[in-house]
Amino acid sequence: MRFMLFMYPRIASEDWEPDPEAVARMGAFNEELVKRGLLLAADGLHPQEEGARVTYAGGTPTVTDGPFTEAKEVVGGYWLIQAGSLDEAVEWARRVPADEHNMVEVRRVFELDEFPPEVQEAARLSETPPEQTSA
Repeated sequence: MRFMLFMYPRIASEDWEPDPEAVARMGAFNEELVKRGLLLAADGLHPQEEGARVTYAGGTPTVTDGPFTEAKEVVGGYWLIQAGSLDEAVEWARRVPADEHNMVEVRRVFELDEFPPEVQEAARLSETPPEQTSA
C-alpha cells in the first residue's frame, strides 16, 4: 500500500529560512526511509505565494494566484511511502523530526485494483497513447 504523508508547517514569517540542524534531522529521517526501501518520493514545496489555484465553479476554470487568504493550513511538503498498513504509515509519521508547530497528515493512495472493473478499464484506456499518424 502507498501512503502520502503531508507536512503542514506553521511558518509565521514570509522570509522564513530553514534551520540547518532541522534540515539535517529531516535528511536523516529520509535516509532511514530509503534504507528500509519505503520512500517512493519526497519533496518540499515553495510557498503558496508562488502558486495558483484553479477552481471549477459552474464548470468554468478560474485561476487565483497565491497567496490564498482563506488558507489556514498549507501543505509544505510530502512523502510518498510504501507501507504494509495505515498503522505502519502512522508510525513513520510519528517519527518525522517535526516541532510543535508542524502537523503531518497520513492518507492512503488509491490503487487501480480497488475500483470496479469498468472503472479500471476506463483508466487503462485513458493511459493509452494516441496512435501515431504519419504524414
